[in-house]
Amino acid sequence: MKGSMRIYYDEEGDFLEIMIGKPSEGIAEEVQPGVFVRRDMKNNEIKSIGILNFKKRTKKIPDIDLSIPVKIEIST
Repeated sequence: MKGSMRIYYDEEGDFLEIMIGKPSEGIAEEVQPGVFVRRDMKNNEIKSIGILNFKKRTKKIPDIDLSIPVKIEIST
């Protein structure tokens, strides 16, 4: 998976989405309750990860420290 990473957070809906690479047509799958992975329809590459109730889920974690830019490599 290569390309730029974009992070979108909807505070009202408490939804975090991390998108990687150029947008493409894809299919989303709920891999855990409230956690979605969207894959490219042509090559099955992961294009984004979405998390519902992000703040609620992270209250158990004392601090979240995210340094930008971030390089992430995911293989399936």
